[in-house]
Amino acid sequence: MNVDAIIDRLFQALVGGNRLEARQIVDETRASGVSAEQITHDVLWPLLETANQLYRTDQLTNLAHHYATRLLRSLLDQQQAQYTQRPARDSTILMFCGEAEADELAGLLAADILEADGYNVFFAGGGVANDEILGEIGRRRPDTLLMFASGPSDAPNIRVLIDHIRDVGANPEMQIVVGGGIFNRAEGLAEEIGADQWAKTPEQLIAKLSEEGQKRATPEQRTVGRSRRAGQAA
Repeated sequence: MNVDAIIDRLFQALVGGNRLEARQIVDETRASGVSAEQITHDVLWPLLETANQLYRTDQLTNLAHHYATRLLRSLLDQQQAQYTQRPARDSTILMFCGEAEADELAGLLAADILEADGYNVFFAGGGVANDEILGEIGRRRPDTLLMFASGPSDAPNIRVLIDHIRDVGANPEMQIVVGGGIFNRAEGLAEEIGADQWAKTPEQLIAKLSEEGQKRATPEQRTVGRSRRAGQAA
């Protein structure tokens, strides 16, 4: 698979709103023997990142960005139906993201990939108040709280949420994981706000969660951010 050539062709179709051509390009790629998961990781995720970056730097019009994100959502739904479902991991993820369309799309991509990898995923998107999140943590008792692809305005609120979770001891064995969005652009932010794990891509996220699942015998084995450093300094 010539990834660069496929990305170049598909990008032009996406920003031009050419739905038929975009689907044909993806169908041709699948017909060549490339898996739906590989298309998502190697083509659709990079295209979403590129479209968002160009839009943030005023190199892509609002119209072109709307075309691209809406078409990408359609293509991701098409791939999701073709994912290979792996055996259940007996691990629950409670997942949220930023409120912007692009953040929600990235969160949906990650949720679909994680679900296919065997996780039990509850994805609520963006705009959920912290008190509701805390209540859901108490009800679901998830193994992981994941905030993936959050926007810049979300970071302070996520910091407050993490601090509150630590202060009240809500589900103490739960891992808090962040990734995508602002966490890809602000080096060190994830650790600064006290996240246990962070990942730049859905593929890296799967690897990180798998690693953590293997070593989570006790809470002391977790890689905790700010709260762990504070404890060491005490």
